[in-house]
Amino acid sequence: MEYGKTLVIDGHADILYRMEKEGLRFYEDKDNLHLNYDRIVKAGIDLQFFVLFVEPKYTPAEQLTIHLNMIEQFYSEVVGGGKFRPILKKGDLERNLAAGYRSGLLSIEGGDCIQSDLRILRTMYRLGVRAMGLTWNQANCIADGCGEKIDRGLTPFGRDVVREMNRLGMIVDVAHLGEKGFWDVMEVAKAPVIASHANARAIHDHRRNLHDNQLQALFKTGGLIGVTFVPMFVGTGDVAISDLMRHIDHILELGGEDHLGIGSDFDGIEWTMTDLRHGGDLPRLQERLFKAYGEDVMKKIMGGNFKRVIDSILKG
Repeated sequence: MEYGKTLVIDGHADILYRMEKEGLRFYEDKDNLHLNYDRIVKAGIDLQFFVLFVEPKYTPAEQLTIHLNMIEQFYSEVVGGGKFRPILKKGDLERNLAAGYRSGLLSIEGGDCIQSDLRILRTMYRLGVRAMGLTWNQANCIADGCGEKIDRGLTPFGRDVVREMNRLGMIVDVAHLGEKGFWDVMEVAKAPVIASHANARAIHDHRRNLHDNQLQALFKTGGLIGVTFVPMFVGTGDVAISDLMRHIDHILELGGEDHLGIGSDFDGIEWTMTDLRHGGDLPRLQERLFKAYGEDVMKKIMGGNFKRVIDSILKG
């Protein structure tokens, strides 16, 4: 491969969920985590989104407690290990890189814990959360998820949440959102919007993937889609990088060169693609992107586009 240093950003991984649920250690565990510290280094990831996900069997109040435990674990273990620093404001990524640190950005997956109270959203922001997926697959106080039979879109409170996230400088994530809710966000949002981990529905018809008109609307906000490595979102049966490339080709054909990133969903999946088994395999995708599209496009997909979105939303 003949290219220089590439900024790499992964917009979605459930590392903290597995650390909390299974008692795994970020710096010590060598085999179980898809993205432990060593594998993040092998992947070349400069900025990793650390997702706060709690199973829907818990009440919103219980979810809030577990989220707080995960946030504490992020600061005490991941940041406390001395090799990561959080992303809290514009310019932190550059400062962290210059000082020799990797970066972590906290993101909520499913806003149930907000409990119809914007004060909780503001508190999560004060604790360092800089992105939020509005729903998981089920309905909550913000909107209906893509797994609901009835899709009523954003609730009135959900519209307030999007506006407040824009005001605070938080990234709005429409992954897992029902289709009506997606279009409601397109109407309300005044800043770039992301779908942190999804693929193209025209290539593989899964409810979590986005239709072409949704992708193009996302692009118009200045936002992006993070192509994901979840096998069932990529294709049927065993899938590989060659199958994921079909999604990337299609998104690029729609005009997504400046609106395409990666959102692995590592540590949130029970099985993996055959040749993207964990973070250590990520350079394989980077090489395929370079060979298929050249250095400039590869660098945009691997991290450049995500950096632009982050810089456009976070406050200075």
